[in-house]
Amino acid sequence: MIISHKYKFIFIKTTKTAGTSIEVFLSQHCEPTDVVTPIYPHVEPHVGRNFAGYFNPLPEILALRGCGVGHSIEDLVKRRRYCNHLPAIKVRSRVGLPVWDKYFKFCVERNPWDKTLSDYYMRKWRRGGALSLDEYFDRQLFCLNYPMYTDSRNNILVDRIVRYENLIDDLSQVFDHLEIPFNGSLGVKAKSEYREDRRPYREIYTDEQRIKVEKAFEVEIRMHGYQF
Repeated sequence: MIISHKYKFIFIKTTKTAGTSIEVFLSQHCEPTDVVTPIYPHVEPHVGRNFAGYFNPLPEILALRGCGVGHSIEDLVKRRRYCNHLPAIKVRSRVGLPVWDKYFKFCVERNPWDKTLSDYYMRKWRRGGALSLDEYFDRQLFCLNYPMYTDSRNNILVDRIVRYENLIDDLSQVFDHLEIPFNGSLGVKAKSEYREDRRPYREIYTDEQRIKVEKAFEVEIRMHGYQF
């Protein structure tokens, strides 16, 4: 995630949505006083900064109605004021309402059937290839993103949700609004090397697998109108 005081924006990083590539691009426009969380594994020329520190966990614990208390306390103990995939509701609490209300907040979302395949191939690669798609479904390793940009009642907390399917055009609008120089290319395609099968997702899923994704991502499908 990134908090830019220079351009007055907050980027909430979701999963399997080109978030790392966007972070690398944005980090090059950030100033030394901005917040840029580290990327693991590291991607050049990204440089993390100003992410460590203590914070008051009580407001976010109350906002989350007690859920995730353990994670909040762990972040506090380890001085992780900001970290890579920090949900918007926690970012709001830790950065404070004056900054949150003033800054432009955005993230990226992706068709769940396409996103699921991307996540599957990444996990398969990390396991040395020893993971079938059915095993992935059996373990319910779904990359749900909506908790990253909504509150406990599923109200959207960010100002703009960029569509991965229209990534460059949508980012061009966001960057133009923020007055960030952009030539139509992020300059890097981080973590894009995992996917083995480049066929359209509709050609890969069985009917049973398609329905499993539909059920798992019911909230995101309803929220954004995605279709198979």
